[in-house]
Amino acid sequence: MSAHHDTPAPPPIAHASVANRRASQLAGVALVLFMAGAMLSNIWWSLDHDVLPDDTPLPRVLDGGVTHDLSLRLADMTFSSEAARLQRGLGWLTLGDLGPRVRRGCDGWLFLGDELQPHPAARENQAERARIVVSLRDALAARGIRLLVAVVPDKSRIESARLCGLHRSAGFEDRLSSWVGVLRAQGVATVDLSAALRGVPQDAYYRNDSHWTEAGAGAAARAVAEQVRASGVALQAPQRWRVTAQPPAPRPGDLVRLAGVDWLPLAWQPRAEVVALHTYTPEAAASAGDADDLFGDSALPSLALVGTSFSRTSEFLPQLSRDLGVAVGNFARDGGKFGGAAQAYFKSPAWKQSPPRLLIWEMDERDLGAPLAAEDRVGF
Repeated sequence: MSAHHDTPAPPPIAHASVANRRASQLAGVALVLFMAGAMLSNIWWSLDHDVLPDDTPLPRVLDGGVTHDLSLRLADMTFSSEAARLQRGLGWLTLGDLGPRVRRGCDGWLFLGDELQPHPAARENQAERARIVVSLRDALAARGIRLLVAVVPDKSRIESARLCGLHRSAGFEDRLSSWVGVLRAQGVATVDLSAALRGVPQDAYYRNDSHWTEAGAGAAARAVAEQVRASGVALQAPQRWRVTAQPPAPRPGDLVRLAGVDWLPLAWQPRAEVVALHTYTPEAAASAGDADDLFGDSALPSLALVGTSFSRTSEFLPQLSRDLGVAVGNFARDGGKFGGAAQAYFKSPAWKQSPPRLLIWEMDERDLGAPLAAEDRVGF
């Protein structure tokens, strides 16, 4: 009697189709070309660059500094830069990923990752920045100059309903009001722009940009102008401003650029915003007699503004000048953060030759708790 064995049937053999074989061949060719391009790029780059200095000290090798320097130099290679750019584009198109610096909320809203990043010594940094402001106020007062601080709240604070799944630390909730309260307790004139921006009927911030809209900038300008008038500082002869509407046009967002996907076709990028901006043109000032009646013979150009890119965006300065009826000197800097613009201003001929009667210092909420840099220690 023979035994019966159950032998499993062999798996079916899948024969590659002609299309699959061709696709595999094309993938192989693409990989070879990619590797060849990388090799040629490395050779070309090394002919024109020193990978490492000839006099690299041994301690630099032992502490890992050489490895760090090498990675930075290789990142500067043309091929590496193009590969990184391609990676960012593919990450967005396939996964909806915009990298570590830009975070996606809902309904196409983008946020700067820095706003959501806690800092280990945030309270100490905020306290030190408050001391810097108070010290500068005292130094300016000794020269008969007043200081007005204007703090721009985070986009993620004002547009919190657009965050959806993004986490904003509960510790950020009272950060701005507490810091402003510290300054006011020390007698520093300070305006928190949160209330003004929350009162804007339209969006106060752009959807795919980290800055305020023209409407948001206008609300902030009115709040600052109110504080300037309340200070009692003498202003120059008033001007009228002509406002002209511009046709709607697409507005590139800085968060799209920061994410590294602004090189993609517009239809493939995060949805662009179409914005109708305005131009603000000063007209002739009032007559000398009118100026004397309103401001007295001592009326002179008297206002200067230092700050961040917010002061240079969405016509904030022209709207502030229009609300006050006077020209305001703009010494804000893109990327100036807390103290960069102020440091540069105090070293400039404008400060040395014609100091203002009142200095407006605009700053971002998100910078308050960040580690201090040398330029943040503002003084003159």
